Amino acid sequence: MNRARRVIFLRHGRTEWNLQQRFQGQTDISLDEVGVAQAERAAAMLAALAPDRIISSDLVRARATAEPVARLVGVPVESDRNLRETFAGTWEGLTRAELLARYGDAVAAWGASSDQRPGEHGETRIEVAARVVQAVERGLAGLDAGATLLVVTHGGAARAGIGHLLGLPPEHWAMLGVMSNCSWSILVEDVSPFGPRWRLQEYNAGTLPEPALADDR
Repeated sequence: MNRARRVIFLRHGRTEWNLQQRFQGQTDISLDEVGVAQAERAAAMLAALAPDRIISSDLVRARATAEPVARLVGVPVESDRNLRETFAGTWEGLTRAELLARYGDAVAAWGASSDQRPGEHGETRIEVAARVVQAVERGLAGLDAGATLLVVTHGGAARAGIGHLLGLPPEHWAMLGVMSNCSWSILVEDVSPFGPRWRLQEYNAGTLPEPALADDR
């Protein structure tokens, strides 16, 4: 276990659009004052996990969340646009109430299926998952056993990427639930004779994981 690689998915801190329940997508919105404080708190805790590499969405809210951790551990932030949130076309900027009023049936269909496009020409969750996993694989390249990769991204992108890495069918990704601002999820690599697998150690956490024995010990 102590030689297993880890991937930490960290969702960005709060923005004004989060507070207003607006669909952000790839619109580049900054952290608000609460979001900045959330990022500093998360950094103080995640620094204890000593990430060896930090990759981040290039959107400003993710970069601003990654930078406090980077300063504490002395590791640069590497931007990867593949870690951006879902592109949602015409839905971006609309509040939840506006979305339901204008596109209620389409929102319900998108919520129920991973291959539906939001906002007419947006990305499916399957497409988002594929690019997020590509970014994670690039981030892991060259990292030795026992290394930790910190991935700073967005709620929808994180959930799709985690679901894909865990091998869950796309229709089951929603079982993971929504990650809160500046919460994190931790995957641990389990290298078996059948190839590497990922196990979920923590999900939507705000505290550090406690060491645990196997549940049959």
